[in-house]
Amino acid sequence: MGASLPPKEANLFKLIVKSYETKQYKKGLKAADAILKKFPEHGETLSMKGLTLNCMDRKAEAYDLVRLGLKNDLKSHVCWHVYGLLYRSDRDYREAIKCYRNALRIDPDNIEILRDLSLLQAQMRDLTGFVETRQRLLSLKPNHRMNWIGFAVAHHLDSNASKGVEILEAYEGTLEEDYPPDNERCEHSEMLLYKVSLLEECGSLERALEELQRKEAKIVDKLAYKELEVSLFVKLNRLEEGAKLYRMLLSMNPDNYRYYEGLQRCLGLYSEKGQYSSDEIDQLNTLYQSLQQEYKWSSAAKRIPLDFLQGEKFEEAAVNYIRPLLTKGVPSLFSDLSPLYAQPGKADIIEKLILDLEESLRKTGGYPGRTEKEPPSTYLWTLFLVAQHYDRRSQYSIALDKIDEAINHTPTVIDLYSAKSRILKHAGDLKAAAALADEARCMDLADRYINSECVKRMLQADQVTLAEKTAVLFTKDGDQHNNLYDMQCMWYELASGESYLRQGDLGRSLKKFLAVEKHYTDITEDQFDFHSYCFRKMTLRTYVEMLKFQDRLHSHSYFHKAASGAIRCYIKLFDAPSKSATEEDEEMSKLLPSQKKKLRQKQRKAEARAKKEAESKNEEATASNVSKSGKKNVKAVDLDPHGVKLLQVEDPMMEATKYLKLLQKNSADSLETHLLSFEVNMRKQKVLLAFQAVKNLLRLDAESPDSHCCLIRFFNKVNSMPAPVSDAERLVWNVLEAERPSISQLNEKSLMDTNMSFLKKHEDSLMHRVAVAEMLYLLEPNKKSEAVKLIEESSNNRLLINGAPGPAGQWKLKDCISVHKLLESILVDKDASSRWKTRCAEYFPHSVYFEGSQSSVLSNAYLNSACQNSENGATNPPEITGSVNGKLETFKDLKI
Repeated sequence: MGASLPPKEANLFKLIVKSYETKQYKKGLKAADAILKKFPEHGETLSMKGLTLNCMDRKAEAYDLVRLGLKNDLKSHVCWHVYGLLYRSDRDYREAIKCYRNALRIDPDNIEILRDLSLLQAQMRDLTGFVETRQRLLSLKPNHRMNWIGFAVAHHLDSNASKGVEILEAYEGTLEEDYPPDNERCEHSEMLLYKVSLLEECGSLERALEELQRKEAKIVDKLAYKELEVSLFVKLNRLEEGAKLYRMLLSMNPDNYRYYEGLQRCLGLYSEKGQYSSDEIDQLNTLYQSLQQEYKWSSAAKRIPLDFLQGEKFEEAAVNYIRPLLTKGVPSLFSDLSPLYAQPGKADIIEKLILDLEESLRKTGGYPGRTEKEPPSTYLWTLFLVAQHYDRRSQYSIALDKIDEAINHTPTVIDLYSAKSRILKHAGDLKAAAALADEARCMDLADRYINSECVKRMLQADQVTLAEKTAVLFTKDGDQHNNLYDMQCMWYELASGESYLRQGDLGRSLKKFLAVEKHYTDITEDQFDFHSYCFRKMTLRTYVEMLKFQDRLHSHSYFHKAASGAIRCYIKLFDAPSKSATEEDEEMSKLLPSQKKKLRQKQRKAEARAKKEAESKNEEATASNVSKSGKKNVKAVDLDPHGVKLLQVEDPMMEATKYLKLLQKNSADSLETHLLSFEVNMRKQKVLLAFQAVKNLLRLDAESPDSHCCLIRFFNKVNSMPAPVSDAERLVWNVLEAERPSISQLNEKSLMDTNMSFLKKHEDSLMHRVAVAEMLYLLEPNKKSEAVKLIEESSNNRLLINGAPGPAGQWKLKDCISVHKLLESILVDKDASSRWKTRCAEYFPHSVYFEGSQSSVLSNAYLNSACQNSENGATNPPEITGSVNGKLETFKDLKI
């Protein structure tokens, strides 16, 4: 470096490099200017000056200088390396790799460039190149531990674990007998565990177990040692030894569910589906009774039997499990019991059990069959449990009565108000739910969880402004709204994006959904620093797990929701595009001259005000964000807070396709992915892609109403297509003709016959009848009255509770709302929609949408006690006027 410079300037060049490494950018800049004063065309100095300016957020100048430096000295590896670093800082890794390769052509043995290249190859999953680079590094510096480890991991990632084992054994062969010293014991221990995990992955189980036991003395993490050993015992079918070891692990942690599962596997008493014979249930019961005696304080040993016990034994075990937790006052008891409701009959047993407890506590103050009295709080938590039970069974009126009784019993328990808010949300009174959540929040202003729950309720009720004010109570002072973005608060962005979408504000909705997508991009980028860190600290097993997690990152539910939301926004934008500039000019031409002048003045003032606000925010940020190094950490001001520019896309379907491809790659087993694919490709006139979506829908769930609708819609569209003219059209037609017989639902029947056959199979289901009615109207618009009749003849069968019909029906509130919208907007039958609304108001008396008799649209009963104090960050609850926005998405059950 600094080649062809006199000694004085060469020393200055070394100072530039040192200043860059120590982040003393001003000092480095001064040294660079001193060299360039005498040698203005020195390429390496120009490049280093550009790199320094890049760190000072002067990117445009940086790129110009680096390119000029490269132009002046094209054969300098330093210039190419710096150019690669510049691209790397902008996350353009492919271009950076090209620059590093050019640098290595000039200086093939440069350790620093090779190391940087290997990091980028790991980031981009160029595994073949990663192996080659790590091999080169090892050959250049074989005495460096990191190079051996890096080479082994590279082969492992490249699906060659056996080669990784050979490399690690070769590295161990270079070590002395008394290795490691005390200060490297943890790192060496991690390497040994990683080697054993590689042997396990290769299928060399006996050898892995032998290696693990031979190196036991050098392994520091004894828990990881035992867990790896027991895993190998089970895979080798040495179940008796495995059972002993699992019992030893349980003595260390008797509440680890994985250890109980492992013990059951070793004893041959484990079923993936949770289905056991009566003999197996007896054996399991005996096992867990002995474990309960051994680990008396273990909650898991008492809870797990509830999953497999049946009948009277289940009831007895449930009573013994529930009673102590009610006495103790555990608010999460219902969440613990909730999975049992999916098993037939157990919900009825739990209901009988807790109602008996409630009655006994009310009358005698103690549990049934006991003489000793329980503390008053036991009755409170029993009422709390009963209310949540009825909420789960959709019996909202009873649930509200029970929770009100609990509140009257002890009005100071915050959990009661949160539970009541949740019940009201499920019952369809979203604004009252938000007000109750705000009341709970005001009872403890220091609780972040209750604050977050309140914000969710407000967003579900489309009170976005109030939700923002409430959310920022727990953010840092200053730029509060951006602080939520900086914290990657994705649940908030998703909920607010859905709210804006319901309200028709596509710009803000898109902005929120794309913010979540940006977070996932940032998470992908965040792995970069760990490529070198994990080799240095030898956290190799965790490193490989992290890379595997990153590879499936976009299959996470939050990303799925964000991408789906963005696609829905683009579909709506395509169906109802925003006004173009030409249309706006046409509207302007219709105005009087005086009106045009006033409108232009108003627009200019608004633009000037927005610009002034942005500049003032920039100045404030500049003044308050200056680091010790002199670098200004200025956050860019959002120049498009309402997402207006996001709506100005030329082709919304092209943008939707970008996110659709990510969903198809990472969420291929989701029905929603293929529903969105169908909608997008139908609009793009991509017939074969739409057909592919239909086939995927039928593969995943052929009996879904959505799948049926897409099938009928698709072939109805195909039947209305004109005869093919071009070769491409004829090819598409031939493919459809060849594939159509393979669809069993059609089976050489007409679309109308297919539709009616679907009805016969699902006559008792509301949403299936609605799908048939909608398709009947699509196929034959003159049969609208028959379609409406199909819907109105649906019966809401009462759920059986303890063998008798209960007060709750099978219909779901969100389904009934979507039916009402169908009658109103697609079938366009006002009388039928009015009758449906009256009918559903009876089934859902708390629903604001249907204006039920007990909803807050008619009565403010639930809001009279809402928090009114605005001190310490409290906010006033909103007034309730009119019904909530009736979009289906409003009523999605967002779990807290």
